[in-house]
Amino acid sequence: MAITHLLSTNITPSLFTSQLKHSPFLLLKPKRTLICPKRPTIRAQSKNNDSADGPDRLISAITYFYPFFDGIQYGKYVITQFAPIQTLIQPLVPAIRVFKSFPLNGLLIFFTLYFVVVRNNNFSRYVRFNTMQAIVLDVLLIFPDLLERSFNPKDGLGLDLMMSFDSTVFLFLLVSLVYGSSCCLLGQLPRLPIVAEAADRQVL
Repeated sequence: MAITHLLSTNITPSLFTSQLKHSPFLLLKPKRTLICPKRPTIRAQSKNNDSADGPDRLISAITYFYPFFDGIQYGKYVITQFAPIQTLIQPLVPAIRVFKSFPLNGLLIFFTLYFVVVRNNNFSRYVRFNTMQAIVLDVLLIFPDLLERSFNPKDGLGLDLMMSFDSTVFLFLLVSLVYGSSCCLLGQLPRLPIVAEAADRQVL
């Protein structure tokens, strides 16, 4: 009966509007949807660009020959005893002779590499870092040189110790040359023990 009465009631627009005005649902304010802005993605970038192209790799590889040529005299015992090392060194003999032909060649190359390459921001950091590693490695040769000048035994245990020390210095220079040059030619960044941190402090 109530449903029949409801269906028979004429619903006018004014009546519908008046009912909507007094509807309690209209008193509720719609909730606002908060859309959080996306946070910008921060990607860590290397402070120093250590990438290298072909010329940078070649220049960096060549710099490691400088300390090796300067310390070749420490291999006088190893080179004479091991034929494979003689075969490895043989192609470098002409360049070594040119390097040793003038006593100040080492000093001139030192200043050239330091002021023309390391202190020149026109070169990439890759080249300057590897050059600085080669320079630091050469500077360390001062210590075995001073030891030989102050302690030069002719025979006995002292001579054996000096032979072992010289051979160790030479092998370290040889390994540094092979490792450093190979990494540079492959575009990798070699970090030599002892000298890498010193090179980092000099190359900004």
